Amino acid sequence: MIDKEIRVAVGPASVVGQLTIPSHPKGVVVFAHGSGSSRHSPRNRYVADVLNRAGLATVLFDLLTPEEEGDRANVFDIGLLTRRLIHVTAWLAAQPDTASLPVGYFGASTGAGAALAAAAHPGIKVAAVVSRGGRPDLANGLLRKVEAPTLLIVGGRDETVLELNRQAQAAIPAECEVAVVSGATHLFEEPGTLEQVAALARDWFLGHLDPAAPENFTK
Repeated sequence: MIDKEIRVAVGPASVVGQLTIPSHPKGVVVFAHGSGSSRHSPRNRYVADVLNRAGLATVLFDLLTPEEEGDRANVFDIGLLTRRLIHVTAWLAAQPDTASLPVGYFGASTGAGAALAAAAHPGIKVAAVVSRGGRPDLANGLLRKVEAPTLLIVGGRDETVLELNRQAQAAIPAECEVAVVSGATHLFEEPGTLEQVAALARDWFLGHLDPAAPENFTK
């Protein structure tokens, strides 16, 4: 397994991330975290570990530099976050270890808006998108341009966000499902709920990034 820190130039700035590649990877999943979070997010790191054990490479990176994080407006600048995701995706396409791998996006909260906006970009090829407690509404009119199969995971008690995700499902022309985790709130802090998120994401990515995978993957 390769597990290393990376630094990616994103215009005049550069962002830091963690690239993990298991043996014989089936694809690579790029994580876009929510506001106030980072590549060290314990929730995203848990999901990434589940994906790694299923044979998927992962990239967790900070969408903003430490200086940029000081300006609260940047946290909700979906255009800026989207460009960062596009830069990192292009970087992966230029690396020998990842160039041939299909790419998936895993977005959480505001990061899901950026993931969907990046997936809609005509110059980026994304094989699948998964959103955890996401704000797809932040991608606005770009949702109708998303061609990647999309899974929207929402907590059953996160009622406002659940409604936003159902609206997004109606707007996305590609295959799009809403998976409701019963009893979960926005951060999936309830016992067993994050495990359900990870399993749903794993199955979705394996089903769409790895054509040889069975429809339902089990450990």
